[in-house]
Amino acid sequence: MVDENNNLREFNGIASQPQNKIVRLLAQVISYVFHPLFVPVYIILFLINFQPSLFSSFSPFARTIATLQFFMMYSFFPLVTVLLAKGLGFLDSVFLKTQKERIIPYIACMIFYFWMAYVLRHQPQFATEIVLLTMAIFIASIFGLMLNIYMKVSMHAISMGILVAFMFLIALGQPANATISISIALLIAGAVCTARFIVSDHTQREIYFGFFAGIASQLIAVWADKILP
Repeated sequence: MVDENNNLREFNGIASQPQNKIVRLLAQVISYVFHPLFVPVYIILFLINFQPSLFSSFSPFARTIATLQFFMMYSFFPLVTVLLAKGLGFLDSVFLKTQKERIIPYIACMIFYFWMAYVLRHQPQFATEIVLLTMAIFIASIFGLMLNIYMKVSMHAISMGILVAFMFLIALGQPANATISISIALLIAGAVCTARFIVSDHTQREIYFGFFAGIASQLIAVWADKILP
């Protein structure tokens, strides 16, 4: 591409990062708050508080246990895995800056996510929508590992793709609150993906592929649910 001095230089496809410190700080905060480790927990809290019909058979204590299950499998265990891998020297950084560093966390998370999807699928008290969410997260981890061979796909974008697709799925069964839920999900997804453009070294391709991989994971989960015993 041609720079401001009319000289040719190589373009690496990474979005330009604004130098405004406040913008970068805000983008960093958004990236941490909506880290992929936390998004599943946010979703289950949203469902418990705003979609209570999905937990009609749950006592208050059982809802707390369900939240803890999501936190342990989607936040605590993956985080501990990364910290252990870093402590043992398999990772140079807990921020997983290279494709190579992401292999171990992806494989470990696939195990955690498969177990969660399998267990919830065989517990009839959990609504179908929740089971589909856990299946989508497991499928997304597979997509993430496969795409990691070719690019450092954005994990944040994958989680946002699942969030948006899941909100549309919920809207099919709960049309009354569909507009607000979908609007908030799209707003969060836009903010998170924009934040990753600002403070990460991801290319547009890596973020877009991640977002659509998340959407595809939820769609595949819906399809797979119909054919699995």
